Amino acid sequence: MGDRPRLTLTATVLDSPDARELAGFYERLFGWSRDDDEPDWVTLRAPGGGAGLSFQTEPNYVRPVWPAGPGDPQMMVHLDIQVDDLAAASAHAVAAGATLADFQPQDDVRVHLDPAGHPFCLYL
Repeated sequence: MGDRPRLTLTATVLDSPDARELAGFYERLFGWSRDDDEPDWVTLRAPGGGAGLSFQTEPNYVRPVWPAGPGDPQMMVHLDIQVDDLAAASAHAVAAGATLADFQPQDDVRVHLDPAGHPFCLYL
């Protein structure tokens, strides 16, 4: 494959109506610190390094529907988060500001919605 340039994934970016508000939720959820903090752009970093999670304000943001039906705004991405205690992690997510989704497709996974409506999965 020849001379491939060096590529480094630095963050996954989630749009929202308010970058700082959504970043605050994920700060509470993960306990990560802010690396960048601008009015319309925030990046969180894990203490041990690795790719971060960024948030950008999108004035025309449309909340996704989970699960989506015909004509509904589709989710474009979701986060998978491994946990060691599903019930405790689910309770922590709700206390941080998440909503437990009505539809739960698997017994060993809990789908939640962050305050901007992005689904994320807690799993064992």
